[in-house]
Amino acid sequence: MKQFEAVIKTMDENGGYATLGYLNQNVLKIKDCEWKTKTPFASIRRIVQDNRYFFKIRPGLWALKSFKDKLPLYIYQGQSQQSTEKMQTEFNHTYYQGLLVEIGNLEKYQTFVPNQDKNKIFLGKKLSEIASVDKMFVFGYDNVVHKAQSIDVVWFNNRKMPKKMFEVEHSTNIEHSLVKFNELQDFYTDYYIVADNARKKQFDDIVNQHTFREIHERVRFVDYQRISDLHTKSYEMLAIKSQSDI
Repeated sequence: MKQFEAVIKTMDENGGYATLGYLNQNVLKIKDCEWKTKTPFASIRRIVQDNRYFFKIRPGLWALKSFKDKLPLYIYQGQSQQSTEKMQTEFNHTYYQGLLVEIGNLEKYQTFVPNQDKNKIFLGKKLSEIASVDKMFVFGYDNVVHKAQSIDVVWFNNRKMPKKMFEVEHSTNIEHSLVKFNELQDFYTDYYIVADNARKKQFDDIVNQHTFREIHERVRFVDYQRISDLHTKSYEMLAIKSQSDI
């Protein structure tokens, strides 16, 4: 079996689509295909860019052209009449939430998503199925925990304290998320705004306001592409470790 055929087979068995992270984890398991290269993951990235067989849905998410009209709406909406701006916004939001949860799981954190998002679909699964924590840990006063329960993704350390908090801002007001972070500033936590790179200037203008002087050096802006790249690299490392004795 040729390398591109192995990628097609893996994607086909996953419903016609896959993240690069998923491909990195599973393509090399196909025994009928030999990868005589020291950089198989680079080869996979090159293969999915062959527009004879594949097309890009989102950063890090690819699909087979032969499945283009068969993919569920939560994966690819295309030009469907059912596709609305609201649906596209929700898909983007849930997609990056899911990537963040999977990255956190791989980093050995305990991961949480808010109750209102638990039933949202990320690549065929509910977010509640991939998040490892069902109920927010009680790490402080009730009013503080209540505020944290609305954060899009929280990574907890092994002491059940929040280590990293992420707010995905596709089209909503960045200032609202910064207000949440501001109220949680007494905890030794890293804060992240995840959004399209086009919103970076907007983030800079808001976070440097006097209101957020106590947290402006603790909040980082991370664009979608960087989250996608980190997700891919995390699965590359998982695949490498599974093939070594280290």
